Amino acid sequence: MPPIDAIRAFHDELTAIRRDFHANPELGLEEHRTAEIVAKQLEAWGIEVHRGVGVTGVVGVLRKGSGKTAIGLRADMDCLPMDEQTNLPYRSQSPGRMHACGHDGHTTMLLGAARYLATSGDFDGTVNFIFQPGEEGIGGALAMLKDGLFERFPCDAIFAMHNRPGMEVGEFAIAPGPSAAGGAFFDIAITGRGAHGARPEASIDPLLVACHITTALQSIVARNVPPADTAVLSVTRIVGGDAYNVIPQSATISGTARTFRKETMELIETGMKRIAKGVAEGFGATAEVDFRVIFAPLINDPAQTDAIADAAAALVGEDKVDRAKPPGMGSEDFSFMMEQVPGAYIQLGNGDSAQLHNPAYNFNDEATPYGAALLASLVERKLARASGG
Repeated sequence: MPPIDAIRAFHDELTAIRRDFHANPELGLEEHRTAEIVAKQLEAWGIEVHRGVGVTGVVGVLRKGSGKTAIGLRADMDCLPMDEQTNLPYRSQSPGRMHACGHDGHTTMLLGAARYLATSGDFDGTVNFIFQPGEEGIGGALAMLKDGLFERFPCDAIFAMHNRPGMEVGEFAIAPGPSAAGGAFFDIAITGRGAHGARPEASIDPLLVACHITTALQSIVARNVPPADTAVLSVTRIVGGDAYNVIPQSATISGTARTFRKETMELIETGMKRIAKGVAEGFGATAEVDFRVIFAPLINDPAQTDAIADAAAALVGEDKVDRAKPPGMGSEDFSFMMEQVPGAYIQLGNGDSAQLHNPAYNFNDEATPYGAALLASLVERKLARASGG
């Protein structure tokens, strides 16, 4: 029986699991309930389970035959710190927490693949099911790597997927090379001199300095980054002051930078520190920059890209697989794992849903069999028994 047919036979059970995850979302590195449900499901299917990998991460290990090749399949588990605005019967029961990126669906699809491979899968080798915490800028991938992920669970190739609103259910998209941008968060702390709002001459106004720095920062992409590169620098927050008649002592500028090359990210950091210091000193203030790289650029390995795209084409037909997906400026910390092991990251359609990180978003349960079957069939293709070619 093809994997997708076998998985559809327990689709209702997977849907119930996914909706339970959705109703009980957990923030990054706090996914204790989610992780325990994952671990118990894996154990019920006879899969070797390792808890607490990278704080709340879970790794399931499934071996069949005598093959030496190992494949890693990864899903993220955390939610976002935002309120849900839906009327779903399984909407979030935790104020300020919501699965608005579909990680509840990603976790469920990997569970579906694990169940199929444990009970029906025909392969020769090892599969490591990697359930990662803290993807949303919390450092979950790095936590797992620091905990010896690939030393403890060696992989010859790794794969992951993400749902994509606006793309039809049953369709996939991928391309070799850059897929998602590297991302950094930054805070610029400006210190001036506070004064009464009626006596600005006695102040060194940090808000005025912040506005000039914000404007000047736009010159980095416009005048420092080569036109052939792609970069985004966005100031998303300026904070300072508490009263109408008080010029504050300090202000903070915060935001994000995105690029596809480490060298470009380093250029942005250098330029930001130069501009912030120079502009602030020109006004008699000081500025300190805290620039933190949160995501590496995600680069799909060509051979592994072909492997998962071929598996998708075998599942749904070549006409439903876009092999030339343009890279996006969003970021994904699976990139840190792919810096150590060659891999590929594919998009699957979520249908006509709200966009990611939107309070009205919901993962489409109809996509679950497609994602689970792709991961399962990829393993069977890459770890095919010798007798089967």
